[in-house]
Amino acid sequence: MKNKQLKLADLAKLAGVSTSTVSRALNDNPLIKKETRDKLKQLAKQHSFSLNTAASRLRSQKTNVVAVIINFDSGTEQSINDPFLLKVVGEINLALNKQGLELLLSNSFMAGDDWANYFINGRRADGIIVVGQGKNPANIETAAAAGVPLVVWGDPKTVSDYAIVGSDNFVGGRLATEHLLAVGAENILFLGDPDHAEIGERCRGYIEAIKAANRTPHIVSIDITSGAAYQGINHLLVEKGLCFDGIMACSDMVALGAMKALKERYISIPNDVALVGFDDIAMADISHPSLSSVKQNTQRASVLLVEKLLTQLQGLKAESQVVEIELINRQSSSRK
Repeated sequence: MKNKQLKLADLAKLAGVSTSTVSRALNDNPLIKKETRDKLKQLAKQHSFSLNTAASRLRSQKTNVVAVIINFDSGTEQSINDPFLLKVVGEINLALNKQGLELLLSNSFMAGDDWANYFINGRRADGIIVVGQGKNPANIETAAAAGVPLVVWGDPKTVSDYAIVGSDNFVGGRLATEHLLAVGAENILFLGDPDHAEIGERCRGYIEAIKAANRTPHIVSIDITSGAAYQGINHLLVEKGLCFDGIMACSDMVALGAMKALKERYISIPNDVALVGFDDIAMADISHPSLSSVKQNTQRASVLLVEKLLTQLQGLKAESQVVEIELINRQSSSRK
C-alpha cells in the first residue's frame, strides 16, 4: 500500500486500535493517554500520514477559526494599515495560535451587517473578536443577541451584554492631561473624535483634569488619522494662531500628524507646545522628538480576548476586564 493512499482506518489497523482513537490522538484529545497519543503520532509520521483536518472539522462542526473584525465607522479614513491596529491584530494572532486556532481577518465593511449569519452560520468561524467599538455598536449588539461567541477590544467600563477587554480610557485621558499640566501647559487641546466610544472616554478624562485645574476645555474634533490631525492643526493655526501650548492627542498617529504640522511652522516641541499621544506604538519612540504616550498593554489584552472567547465556546459567560496603562514620558513633553 502506498503511503499517500493510507487512510485513517489503515492506520488504526496498523496500530491495533479504533479509528476514533487514532483521530482523537492526532487531534491531541486529552481523553487519550499521552503515551498512546505520542505512539500514534510517531506511527503516522513513519507512514507519511496526515489527518484530513477539513473533514475532521466538518464532522465536529468546528472550524478552529476565529474571525477578527476591525470595526471601522463609515466616513473614517482610518485603515487596517494603522500601526496600532496592526499591532493588536498581530498579538491576537499569536494568542490564537497558542491555542491551536487560526485567524480570519476582516473589517466591518467587508463583513456586512449580519455577522452571525456570515461567520457563524456560514461556518467560516467559531467565534468573533471585534477590534474597536466605534461610534455605533449596532452590529456588535445584534451578533451578541444572536448568541454568537464574541469579545470586543474597547472600553471595558461600557455597560454591555458582551465581554469587553481594554484599557481604562478615562483614566488614560486624565493621566495624559495631568502630565501636560504638570510640565506647565495651560491651554491644552484635546485632538480626536469624542463620538467614538473609547476616544470619548479619553476626552472625558481630559475634561475632568482640565476643569480640576480651573482651565477651559478646548476640543478639536477630527477623524482619528494623522492626515486629519495635520489638517486640523494647520487650520487652527491659520484661524487663531498659536492659541495653545499643549495637545492631548487621542492616539499616537493623531499626535504624529499634529507634530508634523507644528514642525513645518517651526513651532518648538515641547517648549512652545507639549504633546502626549495614546497607544505607545513603535514609531512613538523613534520620532523626533520622541513622543510621550499612554501605553496600552495590548499583549495582555490579546491573551484575555482569546481566553474569554474560549470561555464562551465552552458555553460559559465571560466578563469584561480592564488592563493596565502607563504614561511613557519622552521628549515631546519634557520641558527644560
